[in-house]
Amino acid sequence: MTGRTREQLMAWAEKYNDPAWFENDPIAFPREFVRRGAGLQDIEVAAVFAAHFAWGRRSMIVRDCERLLDFMEWKPYDYVMSGDWRDDPVSIHRTVKWSDTAAICSRLRDWYLQSGSLESLGTEGLRERIYGQKPDRSAPNKKINMLRRWMVRNDGKVDLGLWSHSSPAELIIPLDVHVHDQALALGLTSRRQKDIATAAEITDSFRDIFPGDPAKGDFALFGYGIDNA
Repeated sequence: MTGRTREQLMAWAEKYNDPAWFENDPIAFPREFVRRGAGLQDIEVAAVFAAHFAWGRRSMIVRDCERLLDFMEWKPYDYVMSGDWRDDPVSIHRTVKWSDTAAICSRLRDWYLQSGSLESLGTEGLRERIYGQKPDRSAPNKKINMLRRWMVRNDGKVDLGLWSHSSPAELIIPLDVHVHDQALALGLTSRRQKDIATAAEITDSFRDIFPGDPAKGDFALFGYGIDNA
C-alpha cells in the first residue's frame, strides 16, 4: 500500500464516519432506539433485523425495516417475548418471509429467557443460535460482522458501542460484493473468493492504519464507493 493510498483511506474514514451519511441506512433503526432511551434488548432486536435486511437498495431496506417495526408497534423486545409472531410465507423483504422473522423471534426469545444480552454469543453463536444458519467456517458472515461493528465500536459517531465486553480490535470488516470490489480496486486484497479469509485479509490491511480499530476501515471503503461512483 502506498503512502498516498494510506492517507486517502484515513481521509475517507474520517469524512464518512459521520451520522449524516447514515440517516437512511439500516443502522438508523437501532440508533433510533438509542435516541429514545430504550433498553438494550430493544436495541439488539432492532439491530438483528436491520442487519438481516441489509441487502439490496438502501431505500428498500429502510422501507422494509420500517414495515417490520411498525408491525412490532416499535416494541421489538416485547414482540419477541410475546410468542405471538406473524408466521406466514408472505415476503417482508426480498426473499425474507414473515415466517423467517418468526423463526428468528423464536430463537431470540429462547436466548433472552436465559440471558439479558446477545453479546456473549459471538459470531458463530449469532449465526447458529439467532439466525438459524448452519456452521460454515468459510462464510464471510457479512450481516453478523455488520451487527457486531454497530454494537462494539464506540467512538461516539455512527456506531453504538453498547457491547462493552467485546474489543473493536477483534472485529472483521463486513464483506459484500461492493466492499470486495472496492478492496480489490484499492489493492487491499487480491483474493477473488468472497469468504472469511478475504474479509480477514482486508481487515488486516487496516490494522496498521487504524490500530486497535480495523473496522473503522469500513467507512473508508464506503467513502471510496461514494467518491468513485
